Order: sequence, then structure tokens, then C-alpha cells
Amino acid sequence: MQLTAKLTAILPEQTGAGKNGQWKKQDIIVETDGQYPKKVCISLWGEKFDRNILKVGNRLTISFDIESREFNGKWYTDVKAWKVESGNSSGPSTVQQAGESYNAPAFEYQGGPAIVDDDCPF
Repeated sequence: MQLTAKLTAILPEQTGAGKNGQWKKQDIIVETDGQYPKKVCISLWGEKFDRNILKVGNRLTISFDIESREFNGKWYTDVKAWKVESGNSSGPSTVQQAGESYNAPAFEYQGGPAIVDDDCPF
């Protein structure tokens, strides 16, 4: 998928060591255009991107994958970029896959139990 949006924040870089060696991760916050702008946290792993274009206010075109995983009965979703480019300043933000526009379906609440005992920090 692909998203063009304005960079609004650069979070502190995170590093660590895993079973495959050292790792480095940079999270950024981008904001989409439109009547109801959305903020999205995107993770940049390793050195696969040009740090010179990461300046607050820049428009970026980001190619990414979305992945969810379960941990202790809760689900967490990551947006992982695999390509970051300087975006153009014309036109609204778009989300695309295979060259076609993607319009997310409207979510309609179908009922169900409310989550009361949620100790998630966010």
C-alpha cells in the first residue's frame, strides 16, 4: 500500500539486540489531508530510508505493509514502511495498492460486549 501525507512528528530512535543481531527502529507520525485528517504512526526499520527527507512539515510518499499480531489475548497492529520518498505538494493524500485507489469501508457497530477491563496504555 502507499500513503502520501505530511510528516508531523519524529519520535526518538529505538535500538536493541535480538537473536538476529542489532536492530534500529524510527517511528514517525504523518497526517493525511481531507476534511477529517488522520494521524498514522509508521515504523521505519534499519537504514532503508533517507534521513534527509525526514523533516517535520515535509510531504512524504510511504510504501508500507500492515501487520497485526496477538500477544496475551490482545491484538496489536504495526504499519511498517519499506520505502520512503519525498512526496509532491499537490493533490490530497491517497492510500493505494497496486495502482488503484483504496476506499476503506465504513465501520458499522454490530453490538457485542463492551471492553471494561482494558489495561492497555493507549
